Amino acid sequence: MGAADYSKLIDDETWAFIRETESWYPPETASFSVEKQRGIYDAMCRAFHRGYPEGVTARDEPFGDVTCRVYEGPEAAATVVYEHGGGFVVGGLHSHDDVCAEICKDAGVRVVAVDYRLAPEHRHPAHFDDALAATKAVAARYGGPIVLAGDSAGGALTASVAHALRGSKIALLGQVLIYPGLGGDRDKGSYLTHADAPMLTRDDVLYYATVRYPDDMEPLGDATAAALQGIDFSGLPPTLIFVAECDPLCDDGAHYAAEIVAAGGKARNRVEQGLVHGYLRGRKTVSRAGASFARITSGIAALARGEWPEEV
Repeated sequence: MGAADYSKLIDDETWAFIRETESWYPPETASFSVEKQRGIYDAMCRAFHRGYPEGVTARDEPFGDVTCRVYEGPEAAATVVYEHGGGFVVGGLHSHDDVCAEICKDAGVRVVAVDYRLAPEHRHPAHFDDALAATKAVAARYGGPIVLAGDSAGGALTASVAHALRGSKIALLGQVLIYPGLGGDRDKGSYLTHADAPMLTRDDVLYYATVRYPDDMEPLGDATAAALQGIDFSGLPPTLIFVAECDPLCDDGAHYAAEIVAAGGKARNRVEQGLVHGYLRGRKTVSRAGASFARITSGIAALARGEWPEEV
């Protein structure tokens, strides 16, 4: 299987988004110092921030001793616990601020965004511990049903939390994973076909896959680190996965969905054609990204109502 031809797969709108992103966040950023990476990422996120929809407010408060941001609007059919992306190294409450505000409004839910600890200062299982503790505290505070959601590294955390909460008293209505890295085989499939994809390369994935672990050693067979490293996929909540076609992580979604279905659960994986990792930031300027974001919020809204969407 040869390398992908992005001149055919990626449309002009998406290329414009890629070029704008790279003007703030150069492709070689993962090779910089962590401090420099964070400064570049923060500046990029500020440049792409789209503000809040009318009627949405936000406040910061701790849940399970983890700083979080609570978004509330006119409706709250359920509470969404959101884990941000950023390779476990960059990002925070600021990086996905407007995305969470729009999910709140468009899906008619309360959103609690989790500011989990970052690597390399804090290694695994710190990120997982924070995500799990915050989710438990959110459930205890609001008492209602929970939908888990996250993108990229946050999608990985979301899936790991869903695994950990099986059999608990917390009512999970579902989980929504957006271009997640779930620990698939990095020597086959999309990891090779899209090894040099715009926005995220296989080399980037390999860097982020080691920097979060003690001694830079990735554990095997540990679902708290990567959901696909688990051996039991039964009892998981209904799962919607949205992956970008032009992304080394693309195949992880299909593999995870297949494991859940094989174990008797509900899961659906959608490959968003011609899109790249991080496309949520392009939802206002790229038609394909906007359509995907509408599917994501529609899927969250359906799960929040206790429904399995007919399609996404």
